[in-house]
Amino acid sequence: IMAIDKIQSESINLADNFAFTGTVTGAGGVNTPAFAARINGEQTISHNTSTKLTLNTEIFDTANAYDTSTYRFTPQTAGKYYCTLNINSNANGQGNFRIANAQIYFNGSLAYISGYDKATGYENNGRESLSAIITFNGSSDYIEPYFYGYTQNSGNITIGGTNTYDSQFSAYKIIE
Repeated sequence: IMAIDKIQSESINLADNFAFTGTVTGAGGVNTPAFAARINGEQTISHNTSTKLTLNTEIFDTANAYDTSTYRFTPQTAGKYYCTLNINSNANGQGNFRIANAQIYFNGSLAYISGYDKATGYENNGRESLSAIITFNGSSDYIEPYFYGYTQNSGNITIGGTNTYDSQFSAYKIIE
């Protein structure tokens, strides 16, 4: 008991006691491949349709795994990835938005969805966000960003806006 009291009364500075030089092995990896892409400007989405988002500007891409022409992330490294999709949407009319969904398609099919369906009390705009942990085989699996919206007046929806960082798609490999 006396030894425990002594330890509790003294502070330990780990930086002074563990100064590493050289290479540390077995301490984990890095979160790559990783990418983030954003929309450059605005995109118009038709009422009552799922539409692939044109997130055409890379913020970064550590392994050249995001294609800015197909809006597709295809990592060549197998593993689990933390994936996010954030969307700034506007239904272009007060109280016009009823349904807004962020969607991630996996290998061409809808796999993940997040959003809302407001049966009453419609909105004008929103920020939809979706996060998922997805397992990739490393050679051919891919994800794509989509949005689905439904408006009361059957009008178009605008994605993006003045701050183009509002709509982003990103992923990084989780250290396993």
